[in-house]
Parts: sequence; structure tokens; C-alpha cells
Amino acid sequence: MSFARLLGGAGRLYIGLVLAFLYLPIFIMALMSFNSSPFYQLPLDWSLEWFTALAGNSRLIAATWNSVYIATITTVIATFLGTAAALALHRYTFRCKKLLQALLFPPIAIPWLITGTAMLIFFFAVGIGRGLHAILLGHVALALPYVIVVVSARLRTFAPELEEAALSLGASQWQVTWRVTLPWIAPGVVAGALFAFAVSFDQFVVSYFLSTPGETTLPVEIYAAIRKGFTPEINAVSTIIIVLSMTLMLITARYFRFGGEK
Repeated sequence: MSFARLLGGAGRLYIGLVLAFLYLPIFIMALMSFNSSPFYQLPLDWSLEWFTALAGNSRLIAATWNSVYIATITTVIATFLGTAAALALHRYTFRCKKLLQALLFPPIAIPWLITGTAMLIFFFAVGIGRGLHAILLGHVALALPYVIVVVSARLRTFAPELEEAALSLGASQWQVTWRVTLPWIAPGVVAGALFAFAVSFDQFVVSYFLSTPGETTLPVEIYAAIRKGFTPEINAVSTIIIVLSMTLMLITARYFRFGGEK
């Protein structure tokens, strides 16, 4: 056996192990959501018992809807503001521009524990307090840098001559943005929106610090449920979320090629 074939086989084995490490726990969790035994006894006793129990768990369902609601609004706000900011940073030159671009990365790099503590102190200092409105503000602040970075990366592949040509033909700046620039950066905008939704929906630390009793998100509610005693209903809601997330990703991938053209 040649060294090249041996190296190729080792590479495939490594990739297979990485994929197994990533997806095997998710696959097992999804299987256990169909197991009627609450103690994960094997072999599997196939049942929809935990999905039925989930339908009657008002706290878990309310927390799920809170997460979807907050993540959706966060995505809309962060995508709009982030795309506008990325366009401004791309088109215009002004003082402290480099500093503003550099300041986009610390919110991504700073541990969320510190960010959550800082937001809690700041929100109480200015009178915002805690609650779903505070969680929404915190999630927008966390998601915004991701959108700006992703859309800015897409804008670096955009030829400014296209905008100049459209302007020379009599188009207004708004028409240029809407008909020339946005269609080109659409894959970046969609990718940024997906990042924003994922960051918001999956956020635990900031949500935990800013939530109030009775108004929690799904990650916080799952954490509280695990502390009281794990229930397979969590597997059921997680399986539903995974199926919906993968479906959304497949639909998005069907219409957008994030590295190229639509």
C-alpha cells in the first residue's frame, strides 16, 4: 500500500471520527426521545409518550415560544442594523473607522459570563431591569457583530464599479443599493441572519442573567428542569428543534450558495 493511499485512508478515518463525535450524541438523544423508558433502558421500546407529555408541559412550551419569538425579532433587528452598518463601513471613509471595525470583535471574544454580568448591572442602572425586553436587547447586542462581520466579508467580493456604473446611468443611491448591491450580498445577509438566529436561540448565559421567574427562554428552562430531575420531554423538544433547524438549513441551502451566487 502506497504512502499516499495510507494517508488518504487516515484522513477519511479522522473525518469520520470527528463527524461521529459531533453527531452521535445528537442521534442518541433523538432516539431516546422515542424510548418509553425514562431511564434509557435498552432495547428501545418505541413510543411517542414523551412527545405527548411535552404537549402538556406548559412551562417548556411557553419557554420554547419565548425563544422563537425573541430569536425571530433579534434576527430581524440585527440583520437590518448589521447590514446597514456593514454598507456604511464599506462605502464611506471617516475618522475612527478602523477603531470601530476593531471594536466589533471584542463582543464575540469576551466570555458571555462577563457580558451577561455587565448587561445585568447596566440594565438595572439605566432602569431597563430584567425580563423578555431586556433579553431581546441583550441578544441583539450579541448578534449584531456577527451580522456585520459576515456581511462585510461578502462586501469585500463586491466590485464598486457596478455601483459607479449604476449611478452614472442615473440611478439614485437607494436604487443602487436595492437593485445592485443587495442582490449581490444576499447570501451574506442570509448567512448573517442565520448566525443571529442561532446566537439568540441558543443563548443561555445572558438569558439566565436577564430573565425573570415565569419569563424564561428554552435554554434557561431546560437548565432549571435538569436541576430538578431530567425528563425525556427535553429530548422530545430538542428532537423537534433539530428537525426544524435542519429543514430550515436545507431550504436555505437550496436557494443560496453562501460562497457564490444565488
